[in-house]
Amino acid sequence: MTSSARGSSTVAIIGTGFGGLGMAWHLQQAGITSFTLFEKSDEVGGTWRENRYPGAGCDVPSHLYSFSFESHYPWAWRYAKQTEILDYQRHVARKYGIYPKVRFGCEVVGADFDAARGLWVLRLASGEEHEARFLVSAVGQLHRPAYPKIPGGNRFAGKSFHSAHWDPDYDLRGKTVAVIGTGASAVQFVPPVAQQVKQLYLYQRTPGWTLPKVEAPIPAWQRRLMNALPFVERLDRLRIFALLELLALGLMGNKLVEWTLQKVAAFQLWRQVRDPELRRQLTPDFPVGCKRILLSNEWYPTMCRDNVELVSEAVQELTETGVRTADGKLREVDAVIYGTGFAATELLAPMRIRGLGGRELREEWKAGAEAYLGISVKGFPNLCMLYGPNTNLGSGSIIYMLECQQRYVAGLVRAQQDAGWAWADVRPEAQAEFNAELQQRSAESAFEGSCQSWYKTADGRNTNNWVGTMSEFRRRTVAPDLDQYQLGPASA
Repeated sequence: MTSSARGSSTVAIIGTGFGGLGMAWHLQQAGITSFTLFEKSDEVGGTWRENRYPGAGCDVPSHLYSFSFESHYPWAWRYAKQTEILDYQRHVARKYGIYPKVRFGCEVVGADFDAARGLWVLRLASGEEHEARFLVSAVGQLHRPAYPKIPGGNRFAGKSFHSAHWDPDYDLRGKTVAVIGTGASAVQFVPPVAQQVKQLYLYQRTPGWTLPKVEAPIPAWQRRLMNALPFVERLDRLRIFALLELLALGLMGNKLVEWTLQKVAAFQLWRQVRDPELRRQLTPDFPVGCKRILLSNEWYPTMCRDNVELVSEAVQELTETGVRTADGKLREVDAVIYGTGFAATELLAPMRIRGLGGRELREEWKAGAEAYLGISVKGFPNLCMLYGPNTNLGSGSIIYMLECQQRYVAGLVRAQQDAGWAWADVRPEAQAEFNAELQQRSAESAFEGSCQSWYKTADGRNTNNWVGTMSEFRRRTVAPDLDQYQLGPASA
């Protein structure tokens, strides 16, 4: 691979979260060692490196929120905390020799496909270039904070920040604080924040379905048992997998499972919130699973605290001193914290990716992102995505889904090296058929219910969530079907 660019490799991987680390491992297992990971920060970890807000943790049990090839890990909690997950990722990077393959402090700003040579040319923020046969995006869906468009946002004179850019140096004790947003991040950071502040105003657009979280430390005796009998941990992983697969059926239209989930959530709300008016404010008017299901034992009790006020009126504007709602009431605050999630439907942004004929990915996706199996996009040969369109889950472990995709991509790279073709471009009809099926099945799922969620584009199209079980996705990605691709000739 001759080039005037500074660097080259067979595979270039953008990002070092679970997607990038697992991709490196699967490439190694396939005998592919010529790969480079690009990381804009100075450490691995992805979203678990960035999100350091109080209470940050996982809502999937630890024994399934881990790689299958590194499942026997001494987790301290049934649901791992942020620091524990980050330590796990560092452990994986060290154990499997991935660190030397990472270029830290290297932000990829764009990439262009050179059809004549069948190569991707990456452009780095430093001005450097790097060439690769395959380009793998492991940037995920939850990495760019979303800020609401609130009039006067720049006028507020107090402290303001997004939960993904938490300011650990700002002392919340004794402050009056506004939290805008009640999604999965807010459910975690609001309870510890409420214990510190003088007054907390929580601005809610719509409530979410909240289920109990069986959260507890893993006892020492259980850890000793799993160390002595490793199959016990594997059985627990299988148990969690089976339970989440069952819950997924409720999101896909199984009325009994859906009814059960809704009743469990309603019972928790009734048991923890005795005020009928507050309970009404916290009751969703859409099917369970339409928005991301929340897991918490502390959310509802926090809503009942004397120093917490749930505000359901729409936010009208920010003033220099506080937040004004549609009813005209101004609540003056010292700080505003945005718990408004991520720009999840803007995959690969803000990078500029250009494929065959100079076509831009952002233009191809202006009506909503789509890909074949969530991995390949027509017109962008040898571009592979991890955690791409329609690979997120309403119930399950994204780590399992990532491993399915990583295995598939490694198989595609191995096939290229064995056969010698220059590039593989998914056939338009294959992508169209796959996405027609997705949208038809999505229309029958909870994801397209009458709610606003980050699963959907502004016009209501589900571009983020998989519409089946993890088992089905595993079957459909067991190996690349090269008949679904147009193969470019070997380069000269």
